[in-house]
Amino acid sequence: MILRSELSVALVFPPLRFMKPGRLLYNEGVLAFRHVWDYDIDDGQFREILAGRLTVGRLDRDWAAVRILENAPYEEIVGLLGFGSLVEGWPRWRSRIRSQSRRRGFDFLVAWLPDHHPEVLR
Repeated sequence: MILRSELSVALVFPPLRFMKPGRLLYNEGVLAFRHVWDYDIDDGQFREILAGRLTVGRLDRDWAAVRILENAPYEEIVGLLGFGSLVEGWPRWRSRIRSQSRRRGFDFLVAWLPDHHPEVLR
């Protein structure tokens, strides 16, 4: 069953109907990572920003990390950031996460990991 809002989005952005997590989206001649559909940057640039090797205006590592933390599924977050970076950067990013349930979940993870699985933080 397709909801009316989903149908509207699908009509405006047809590729969105077929997009899978972690895939790239071709939209108006720009290859864009699915979490930055509203910026004119490609996947490589986004990954460079996320790694802290590139800044484009106000788009820096913190911006990219918050974008991932707010929009990506857990597996993708861990794959892109890694546990060590997540634990290290969480105090800077926490206040910028709008979802209370995501904040609570990452609060738990960041407190739990060092005590129970410190080996994954290296």
